Amino acid sequence: QEQLVESGGGLVQAGGSLRLSCAGSGRSSRIYAMGWFRQAPGKEREFVSAINWNGDTTYYADSVEGRFTIFRDNAKNTVYLQMNSLKPEDTALYYCAAGSVSRRWDAYDYRGQGTQVTVSS
Repeated sequence: QEQLVESGGGLVQAGGSLRLSCAGSGRSSRIYAMGWFRQAPGKEREFVSAINWNGDTTYYADSVEGRFTIFRDNAKNTVYLQMNSLKPEDTALYYCAAGSVSRRWDAYDYRGQGTQVTVSS
């Protein structure tokens, strides 16, 4: 059973940056595609970004393209989401997930508990 633990969330002013991390508990996280999703209060969960198993293919939602960067370090079983030029509308609970690369939440086999990102205006 793969366990995923997110960290790095917090409170930041608009225009600032945060780096989220998602650490996998086992070696299987190295072979999974990884995704980041987010859910704001009162809104549906939405896709943010994904990366294939070896990191050479990445995917982004239009709303974060050019501001966020996903990358991974398989030696550390960790995937990262570098978030720059943050906006108040980026405020949400951010989840990572492991499984088949997809923009769909249900395509992933394992999911973390989330880390809160709050961007003040």
